Amino acid sequence: MEQIQKTENKFANWLKTSATVRMIMVGFLTLILLIPLSFIESLIFERQMRQEEVVREINSKWGEEVLLYGPILKIPYKTYTKVYKEDKETKEGYFLREAKINYLYVFPNKLDNKAELFPDVKKRGMYSSVIYTGKMGISGNFTKPDLSVFDLKDEDVVWEKSKIIFQTSNLKNINNKIGIKMNKHKYIFMPKYSNKQVGEYQEIAMNSLETKTLKLSDVPDSASVNFSIDIDFNGSKQIRIIPIGEETTMNIKADWDSPKFTGNYLPYNPDKLTETSFDAKWKVLNINRSFAQLYSNQIPNLQEYAFGVELILPIDQYQQSMRTAKYGYLVIALTFLVFFLFQSISKVNIHPFQYLMIGVALTMFYTLLLSISEHSNFLIAYLIAGLSVIVLITFYSKSILKQWKFTLLISTSLTALYTFIYVIIQLENYALLVGSIGLFLILAAVMYASRKIDWK
Repeated sequence: MEQIQKTENKFANWLKTSATVRMIMVGFLTLILLIPLSFIESLIFERQMRQEEVVREINSKWGEEVLLYGPILKIPYKTYTKVYKEDKETKEGYFLREAKINYLYVFPNKLDNKAELFPDVKKRGMYSSVIYTGKMGISGNFTKPDLSVFDLKDEDVVWEKSKIIFQTSNLKNINNKIGIKMNKHKYIFMPKYSNKQVGEYQEIAMNSLETKTLKLSDVPDSASVNFSIDIDFNGSKQIRIIPIGEETTMNIKADWDSPKFTGNYLPYNPDKLTETSFDAKWKVLNINRSFAQLYSNQIPNLQEYAFGVELILPIDQYQQSMRTAKYGYLVIALTFLVFFLFQSISKVNIHPFQYLMIGVALTMFYTLLLSISEHSNFLIAYLIAGLSVIVLITFYSKSILKQWKFTLLISTSLTALYTFIYVIIQLENYALLVGSIGLFLILAAVMYASRKIDWK
């Protein structure tokens, strides 16, 4: 009986003092704490979705993104087919030549777009969205289309029934009565139909505007015809055009310091950005894109060729909070590792419950960061959340380790760790490089600190 009791006491002492058991316990607690970390990431994602919902609502009421496609010259033409008929009385058969009306869609020869945006930030509660008012001038010319592409003759083209089509992504954000000036005459656009079908490259539905029949003097049946359009509009997020001109130029400028140039084509001018504004210029030739200048029967969907600029808010607290939370497992693991090393060096026994309390305090950092960043900027939120957790764990460590020397080392380690994480999430191009170097240095420090531990 006495021998059994000695064996049990020996086994209990081994459980308390064994480095292997402590390592298994710390690893198990680390895995357990990944559960609340996953819930925190879900919470951040939920708040981010709520922000996007509010932004969409703001944009829908003010005016959504602007996508312009036009102007396009719509010209009717006749095609003829032979139709067999039979006389009811004589029963003799004969052929009639019936005409059918089709349409040519002619893109401009030259298309010049100049836009000036006046951005603003609209807030609802704690959420913000970039909106703008804008003015755009569109000018250029039409030349006579090459009818031989479709084997047409001049006498088959109904020039006197020609019209102009213009497409836009949103009608309600237009602030003026849009018209196109052809030579000396002006033609007002009227809503025609809305294309709600979403194809392979159709990101948003387009609304078509159409003029009344053009005067024959304004049709390019022999000479080129100049045109101009002026548009005032509200918009949000971005503005884009489709380069349907044989030569398309675009100039967009605004007092906004965070533009993102989107689409297949980038501005060519090197001085497009300043500290507070941008003035971007594009030039796209027909050789630069793979579609023709003339179509029959239907207007193609060319949204994949659209380009322009997106106005972005430079700081997204949810994106940065999510990136921070993804390093949560690393923070918990390294903090537990530091306590484990100090426990092994100082021979102080740390109970699993105390490890658990330290881990819970570390996870509280992310909820504090998320909630404070919604009402302040990310740096202030990070400082408040980080200092709160570091101070809490520092004083808790003093009650466990009993010595200020180890307690101050814990505090310094946590401060360095949170500073390291903040630097990583602020970097984009060098995040992997800095993170790899930082982890290598941490590994070196751990190897150096553990060299004198008696693992027996």
